[in-house]
Amino acid sequence: MKVRKIFLALYFILLFFTKAFSFDLSSVNSSLSDAFSSFIDKNEGLTSFRSLNIPSGGRAESMGTAFAAVSDDASFFDYNPASSSTLKNTEAAVFHNAWIADSAMETVAWTSRSGNLGYGAQLKCFYVPFTEYNLYGDRVAGSYYSETSLTLNGSYNFLSGYNFKGIAVGWNFRTSWRNVPDYTNNQTDAIIKGSGLAQSSLGLMGDVGALVRFDFLKHFDSRDPNLSFALVLSNAGQAFTGWGEEIKKDDPLPTRISGGIAWRMFKPLLISAEFRQPLNFEDFSSNGKWSAGGGIELSITKFFALDGGFLIQGGNPRISFGGQCELKKIRLNACYTLDLTTSANPVNRISLSATFRFGDKGRGKRQAEIDAYYAKGLEYYAMGDRENIEKAIDVWEKAYELDKTFDPVSEALAAARGLLAAHDAINEYGTLK
Repeated sequence: MKVRKIFLALYFILLFFTKAFSFDLSSVNSSLSDAFSSFIDKNEGLTSFRSLNIPSGGRAESMGTAFAAVSDDASFFDYNPASSSTLKNTEAAVFHNAWIADSAMETVAWTSRSGNLGYGAQLKCFYVPFTEYNLYGDRVAGSYYSETSLTLNGSYNFLSGYNFKGIAVGWNFRTSWRNVPDYTNNQTDAIIKGSGLAQSSLGLMGDVGALVRFDFLKHFDSRDPNLSFALVLSNAGQAFTGWGEEIKKDDPLPTRISGGIAWRMFKPLLISAEFRQPLNFEDFSSNGKWSAGGGIELSITKFFALDGGFLIQGGNPRISFGGQCELKKIRLNACYTLDLTTSANPVNRISLSATFRFGDKGRGKRQAEIDAYYAKGLEYYAMGDRENIEKAIDVWEKAYELDKTFDPVSEALAAARGLLAAHDAINEYGTLK
């Protein structure tokens, strides 16, 4: 009951902003169009499966979709496939994004991690009502146009350690189906069987991503790295159409390469930026124009944060902000977007997401045990005599067996063994009593 009340509160707060900004923004939109006219892309719309460019919603959209270097929850499927190997918990998430003209994007995702190996799956569906009228204005057919994608993910975090968090590399394999409903004969109003199938399409594609995380100018206490870089190639593949007739290649997919950075300047403040360049492998002269976005997240308390973002993609910007709250193992997010890119008129949209955490497979418990061994070893080591140094080594070796990548233990063992060697060398000359 408490979770539902908070979720509804977030929703109605954003609904208020939707109404507040629903006045005539034509003059504002015109000014923005003039300011960003140089960003108009003459090659826009030349690709198929355009729904792949629609965000699932929630926190990632709140941060202007500048999420490739953040990717610390189940939103990562659309931004960086390498991130599954760095997530702390097994997660399941649902997303709803109310798009334009009665269309919507619905998404479900699940991800988990075993050691440095991450994996997961995502199912997303974009749909819009498809209603056909005859020459007399009578409704003769009704269904849905849809694009549905299934994504399978795998990743691995190489060279993972305490000081350097590793180089995570991952991939997505995605298959997408564009479903076009059957339409009617203009003369008889009879539905032509298979007419929609002939225009439907199957897309086979993949993503490849890398994520590097480490500490930089970090002035707060946290084991999480505060700086990350990402590089991602998305939607590389081919689509085919003409099912039921002659199968042929469809228009190119919305392939792009992205580079991102995320920096936690202070413990409560996270900023991110991302640059994207569309690629048309069939004709590079038809590459789309670059786009860029930025995001910010401010943690007000441990369980509540505010997000904001800006995306320039084409002649008009997309401005978004949202709020999220965490209650035990559930994170709820509501995002408001003033979208000036998808319609001739300004569009107010709301997206919602809920992420459910199912634990870390004992990683936290094991880390607590390692920390206890490490602290006990420090107590022995501080006593300075040979007997206690040997006890410290014994305790630290137990910690090392639990996690060989925990650098403080490795460094402590090297120091203790070096000190014992120095004791032995001095005793050999008979000067240590």
